[in-house]
Amino acid sequence: MSLLKIQQIEKYYGNKSSLTKAINDISFTVEEGEFVAIMGASGSGKTTLLNCISTIDRVTAGHIYLENTDITTLKGKHLNQFRREKLGFIFQDFNLLDTLTAYENISLALSIKKIPASMIDKSVRTVAQQLGIAEILQKYPYQMSGGQKQRVASARAIVTNPKLILADEPTGALDSKSAKMLLERFQYLNHDYKATIMMVTHDSFTASYASRVIFIKDGKIFNEISRGHDTRKVFFNKIIDVVTLLGGDVSDAL
Repeated sequence: MSLLKIQQIEKYYGNKSSLTKAINDISFTVEEGEFVAIMGASGSGKTTLLNCISTIDRVTAGHIYLENTDITTLKGKHLNQFRREKLGFIFQDFNLLDTLTAYENISLALSIKKIPASMIDKSVRTVAQQLGIAEILQKYPYQMSGGQKQRVASARAIVTNPKLILADEPTGALDSKSAKMLLERFQYLNHDYKATIMMVTHDSFTASYASRVIFIKDGKIFNEISRGHDTRKVFFNKIIDVVTLLGGDVSDAL
């Protein structure tokens, strides 16, 4: 079943004398329970695409449907309610509140939704167990490693059971060991909990954990490949092949 439908979206910046087309007529669907990576060089439009889906930015033309709701028409309190109830966000720079413990950072997402305190504790501890951070729940961000911070941020994003988890370069600030651990947790959430994940990345290794990769070039879909029954290593090599075809500054896309 299609969870997300992107229909002929376009996004322009600037004015008539200096118009930049960041997204140029992109359409695709994401099925419930899919793990999709969006790849492309710097300036390709991949982050703009994610920002439009996450409602941080508005499209210039076209429509985006999540569970048959046209999110391009939402405004004000309806938009805020939609973000709160349907989306989970994971950013490269964690966005944790420094004055709150890991437990409090995660539970805040539930408090905002007015979940009863008795249910909050169980939910926080369950998700902390899933992401391997149960032992740091009482620590503050300054007491955590980058990998721990990112897993706390991930826990905060998924504790509300959002319909769609949106991750923007989630491994960008992590060392390779922490990145691998986080990506394995993403796979676990995707496989075992049927979480639908859309992740923007410039890194082929990170993208190889997804079930499908959509490549963006100059604001358009350049190519897309699905993992199917391939091992992650085989899929990684296929991703590298497409990245090479993308041309331009390949180091930007690798």
